[in-house]
Amino acid sequence: MVSTGAILSYRLFDVGYAIDLAKAEEVWARTVRTGSSRGRLAMTPPKAVAFGVPPVALGLGPLTLDLPDGPMQAIVNARLYDFGVISLAIRVPAINLTWAAFSQRLNAVDAILGAEAGSSLWPALLDRVRQGIGEALIRPLASALDEDYIIGIVNAFDRPVATDSLPPDMDLVPLLSGEVRPLSEGSRRDLLRHRYSYYTDDLVVLTWDRAFICEPRGDSDVVDVLEVANAQLLEMRYYDELLDAELPRMYDMVEAARRRRPLPTARRFADLARRLYTVVAEVTELTEKVDNALQVTEDVYLARIYAAALDLSRVPAVSAAVDRKLAIIRDTYTALYDEASSNRSEMLEIIILVLIALEIVLAVVR
Repeated sequence: MVSTGAILSYRLFDVGYAIDLAKAEEVWARTVRTGSSRGRLAMTPPKAVAFGVPPVALGLGPLTLDLPDGPMQAIVNARLYDFGVISLAIRVPAINLTWAAFSQRLNAVDAILGAEAGSSLWPALLDRVRQGIGEALIRPLASALDEDYIIGIVNAFDRPVATDSLPPDMDLVPLLSGEVRPLSEGSRRDLLRHRYSYYTDDLVVLTWDRAFICEPRGDSDVVDVLEVANAQLLEMRYYDELLDAELPRMYDMVEAARRRRPLPTARRFADLARRLYTVVAEVTELTEKVDNALQVTEDVYLARIYAAALDLSRVPAVSAAVDRKLAIIRDTYTALYDEASSNRSEMLEIIILVLIALEIVLAVVR
């Protein structure tokens, strides 16, 4: 039986180019009149793992969820990341539940709050945060990309449990898969292969959209690391889509510039090159912020979990795609700049030849 634990349902939104965290704290305190704090990893020394820029944590208070086993009060919190992501978390308590009931509660929360549920609760909570920090949003986005994640947390069982070999009645598969039908042995192995323990009584099992954490000391560092990984995925997805839209537009603008007369073409190429340089500079600056959102140096255990979470959510693959598209834009910028310079040189040569010819004509006429 699960004596104490919780279900954490996350929804992360990309809301703008960046968030001025200092201003967000000031505006939130002035308009909402509740406190805020800067995030830090609770149990890990800063020297080992630290946020690049600590996010701002905001309390949004309680709300009631209608679960199949009755109304349940949950706690809502938000975190603001300087690279433009707002993370919302709804924490549903899990106290004195059988393992089956704990698994069912997680799946029930996911059915209400998950991506496929289409819940209006998340947009309403996001609007509350937006309104509370409005002035701190830099170049806000009209429609936000989002990511969801759900975590089952156990802080205490009703009996000692060795996490390296859970009892047969504590099957993680229904909890991590959301499936009610039995999975094949191969599917079970794939689902459970990202499994990590540091002590004999703790356990972390990761999948791409769910996780199970057994943490008897109440350490929240693994939860924070998983949140950062999802925030990084979200931001990389945004820039991947941004560059996907930018590349065809870039090709069209280059083609349009080439159809113009020589002198305007040179100027047009130079203007276009400057625009592309701005895009590259902005995306590079923000992706570096995202890459440095969490700095892991000495904590090998957290580093392994963090790396696994990034791999499962395909952050390296999306990041590589962003880098490839940036490289295309950089190469195009260089080619445009060179072509603009070449056109200018050719035009100057023509002007010089015309002036020489004019001088010869004037000399003959005289």
